[in-house]
Amino acid sequence: MDLLANLYHNHIAELNRRVALVTEREGIDGLVIHSGQLHRQFLDDMDYPFKVNPHFKAWLPLLDNPNSWIIANGKDKPTLIYYRPEDFWHKVNDVPNTFWVEHFDIKLLTKADRVAELLPKNVKSWAYIGEHLDVAEVLGFTSRNPDAVLNFLHFHRADKTQYELECLRRANQIAVKGHVAAKQAFYNGASEFEIQQQYLSAIGQSENEAPYSSIIALNQNAAILHYMTLEHQVPAQRHSFLIDAGANYHGYAADISRTYAFEKSRFYELIVAMNQLQLEIVDLMKPGVKYPDLHIETHAKLAKVLNDFGLASGDVQQLIELGVTRAFFPHGLGHMLGLQVHDVGGFAHDERGTHIPAPEAHPFLRCTRTLAANQVFTIEPGLYIIDSLLSKLDNQAKATVNWQQVDDLRPFGGIRIEDNIIVHQDRNENMTREQGLVD
Repeated sequence: MDLLANLYHNHIAELNRRVALVTEREGIDGLVIHSGQLHRQFLDDMDYPFKVNPHFKAWLPLLDNPNSWIIANGKDKPTLIYYRPEDFWHKVNDVPNTFWVEHFDIKLLTKADRVAELLPKNVKSWAYIGEHLDVAEVLGFTSRNPDAVLNFLHFHRADKTQYELECLRRANQIAVKGHVAAKQAFYNGASEFEIQQQYLSAIGQSENEAPYSSIIALNQNAAILHYMTLEHQVPAQRHSFLIDAGANYHGYAADISRTYAFEKSRFYELIVAMNQLQLEIVDLMKPGVKYPDLHIETHAKLAKVLNDFGLASGDVQQLIELGVTRAFFPHGLGHMLGLQVHDVGGFAHDERGTHIPAPEAHPFLRCTRTLAANQVFTIEPGLYIIDSLLSKLDNQAKATVNWQQVDDLRPFGGIRIEDNIIVHQDRNENMTREQGLVD
């Protein structure tokens, strides 16, 4: 924890610097950042699991305390309004006593509706940052999530502090343990549901604590990009396993995917080829490279794989222009990663929020940034047998596809290989593989 404490000191200094810059530029006194509130389930007396405001957890790893607030102007020591009610129905969190407390003036709030007594008196000159605009309005905030402030914060959040990079490494370390356990469960004959339980047990996090719902897909289910159903029944035949699952550390996410073949087969060889393709794309990452160019290069490499394995035949450029590679690989190469799995700022050209759209031919790409040092990305090429996409190809494109090979691979579903990469000035750090998940 000493390492994190040392890195956290500079992290808070950087956040204060950003707030000082944007508040001076926008002519406001500071930011009041709301952790959020519980949401009551419709026609029920129970709440949905609490998910903290990402802008709040950027300041401190307090993930489970609704009705808390941060007051920051970039000049003075920030204030944490810490909600600690008198409540005998639920567990009340203790007053924090950890590495980050020395960086805040902490005020205790026992009744959520009395927070106005602890907020700045002139809230009209402060900006509210949070989800609950109705609460902000009642409290008297006239500036609520101003675009200029959010655009500034989102653009700069792409540049990770050393504290954030360390949290991301540790999130990967945790997730890798889960992936190793899930892989073993697959080969031991577990169902999708059982694999998920093994994964969560290994990472030591509940499904609500993990950064996103895991994709645990056996056989043809691996062709469903966001497969969220967990079958309890073990399939009659075991062909393949695709897992897309992460872990959380201090609010920072790991997001890792792997695909396995139950037996050595043509599909296994295809996994090996896609793994090599993914590593080649990672090697192309460096400051100054445009993320869309990596995506387009992935399609070129995928066209070669399709040719090599007889799934399609034709010139590389032809397979791309006819949409054949898009039918096999319909999603984007990856995204920015950090406090959120699909972290903000992926389309921002500058701190004013100038938007760089995805290329027209690749509308599902989630990032168009130019890479810079200390930014973090996922790289996740895929190859799937998705009948609804293949059937939409025109006749010229269909003529390039080897439909017998498609039929042979359909029971396996598809392949996705995903690592989490830090771009440094002189190298790439593949957190996922360096933490031990090589294949």
